[in-house]
Amino acid sequence: MTSPPHIRAVALAAVRRGDDLLVFEAYDATKQETFHRPLGGGVEFGESAVEAVRRELREELAVELSGVELLGVLENIFTAFGRAGHEIVFVFSADLADPSMYERDAVGIVADEGSPVSWQPLSRFADGQAILYPHGLLDLLSPARS
Repeated sequence: MTSPPHIRAVALAAVRRGDDLLVFEAYDATKQETFHRPLGGGVEFGESAVEAVRRELREELAVELSGVELLGVLENIFTAFGRAGHEIVFVFSADLADPSMYERDAVGIVADEGSPVSWQPLSRFADGQAILYPHGLLDLLSPARS
């Protein structure tokens, strides 16, 4: 028996290197689509969104964050991997505590599932060369807002 659909709270870290954004890359075979998304994940019961984003970056990339600040909140209703989803997404600006991480174009892989992590220019998403999720994130990161 499957659980009923629910709304999931998610915390993502929008880590910037100039005009680049730190993202992981994934492939949705049902859509035949490669996409990018900042690192982060679900907020656990009793945990604040800021605690969740710090924990998720520790778990996924073994990095610590500094300068974590809420940029905004997005509502994301989507279909991915053949399933409907609904998220409330807390987007945080943040810096990586280890400055050497900014010197590498390929940063590593997401520890729990193996997706490559890299710096990608925001212009690739703005001009349609690559897909960035969740919808609305690019607007939140636009220079007019920073």
